[in-house]
Amino acid sequence: MAKAKESEPKEAKEAPEGAPAVLLEVRLPTGEVWGQIMAPFKEFKTGSTGYYANGKIMDPKSGQRYQVGCNIILIGSKK
Repeated sequence: MAKAKESEPKEAKEAPEGAPAVLLEVRLPTGEVWGQIMAPFKEFKTGSTGYYANGKIMDPKSGQRYQVGCNIILIGSKK
């Protein structure tokens, strides 16, 4: 027997009200912060919408730098 399909979520073509960007913080489980990166709202080439961030953070103890990339995709937002 086929499973009943749940109602489809609405597509988000623009950022949710009050959330044009999200702030991502990278930290160790101990609470030590390595950096923060701003992720603005984006419509991806695939048609999905969400937030995208790319940047660099640093280990404060060693001084080593790391590159960070993050996609936060709204489920069901693809055209």
